[in-house]
Amino acid sequence: MKKLLLIALVLVSVSSVAQRSRFRNMVEKDGQIGIGTKSPDQLLTVKGKIHTQEVLVDLEGAVAPDYVFEHYFFGKSRLNESYDRLSLLELENYIEKHHHLPGIPSATEMEIEGVSLKELNLKLLEKIEELTLYTLEQQKEIDQLKKNLIQLEN
Repeated sequence: MKKLLLIALVLVSVSSVAQRSRFRNMVEKDGQIGIGTKSPDQLLTVKGKIHTQEVLVDLEGAVAPDYVFEHYFFGKSRLNESYDRLSLLELENYIEKHHHLPGIPSATEMEIEGVSLKELNLKLLEKIEELTLYTLEQQKEIDQLKKNLIQLEN
């Protein structure tokens, strides 16, 4: 009986060691999992490339930038009351001074602090919506100038 108990203990020990060594680049520390790092600083920290087919990010209270169009069509936004789109001249002045878009971190900031994909994607969508509005306004101006030119020619 003692011999069977000893064999069972050895098998459990060998099994445990084999399982631990199977994932050499993975650690658990204080309930946090690290892959490619010995010091995870989040629930899951991966130092290296990740290959996946899809990433789903919950907004968790973040506001999608529908406020851009809301502000444009209604003069204000209830989704983001502090939002105000810059004029093209104000935007040009900002870019000339800071060398990046307003609301978007600079390259140095991104390098130092990293990038929150959720926040950056929402900000990029905001910029796309602003760009769409600038384009629509410019097209209206072009159409009006064409109309005026045709009237002058006649």
